[in-house]
Amino acid sequence: MALWLIRAGKHGEDENEALDKGLAIIGWHEMPDVSNILSYEEMKQKHSEIYPNMPAKAVMNNAAQLWAFAKKIEKGDLVVLPLKTRSTIAIGEIVGEYQFLQGRHVRKVEWLKEDIPRNVFGQDLLYSFGAFMTVCQIKRNNAEERVREILAGKPDPHFIDKGLKNLDELTESDESKGRVFIDLEEQSFDQIRRLIETKFRGHNLKRLVEAILNVHGYQTYRAPEGPDGGVDILAGFGPMGFDKPRLCVQVKSGGVQNDSAIRELEGVMSRVGAEQGLFVSWGGFNKTAMGNVRDLFFKVRLWDDKKLIANLLNSYEKLPDEIQAELPMKRIWIVVPEED
Repeated sequence: MALWLIRAGKHGEDENEALDKGLAIIGWHEMPDVSNILSYEEMKQKHSEIYPNMPAKAVMNNAAQLWAFAKKIEKGDLVVLPLKTRSTIAIGEIVGEYQFLQGRHVRKVEWLKEDIPRNVFGQDLLYSFGAFMTVCQIKRNNAEERVREILAGKPDPHFIDKGLKNLDELTESDESKGRVFIDLEEQSFDQIRRLIETKFRGHNLKRLVEAILNVHGYQTYRAPEGPDGGVDILAGFGPMGFDKPRLCVQVKSGGVQNDSAIRELEGVMSRVGAEQGLFVSWGGFNKTAMGNVRDLFFKVRLWDDKKLIANLLNSYEKLPDEIQAELPMKRIWIVVPEED
């Protein structure tokens, strides 16, 4: 058996469909059904015909990924899907052969777990999951065995939190022989995520959320440690904080939150006279809760760790000096490799 990284769209646009319908879905929509292609060389030739202006190395890389998806992946292999729309990782098992359905290349998948927090995995695995490819096999550091242990509810047996000396060791691609890039943005998020977990545990996470709200112009009240009656932070606009919008904020530093927790927040909002609510869950939200985002759009916002970090980065330069000292970061610009 093997472990494969299979993404679901550049921006995660196919993630919900993939999880709901039990599929692995990849791009290259212009490519026709490849069921009858019998060799990698034939796949390269077909790819060159469909994309005549594509550089030779890109053709090799893309053809290798499509060949792996259609021909090399086997039933029983594990699939890792790092979600773009949520800050979690889904893991499934391949249960069907390659199919070309409604103009798309798909494989049937039984999703075993859809909401595994990223911090469950060692940093070396997260580097591998960050490969800038749609399809690739993950082999290094006993990845498959470790993922199966995590699926069984056990901790990563060989948790490694060290930098990599050679990024080319991240993945294996026998056909393409090309350089493997990693998603540096996602890796930066992972580093910031670990730093926040170290410096802002438990009640201290409320202090970080409050500082971000202050940057956005809110006057705030933060409940002290201990029982808070469902109110972690109250926030309002204006010099005294009496102006609208008025927010009731719930902050959870651990665990995946469900729909009932959000309904409880709505009840507290009514009690304290807040028109809107903000629910910050470092552990994220389950599928049911995320499914209600549309219905709650004008009433409640949901921030998982990824959205909290995004708001942190947008506010960072205006945060208090003590917060910046606890979270030392620097903005840089890099060239991002083009995705095919």
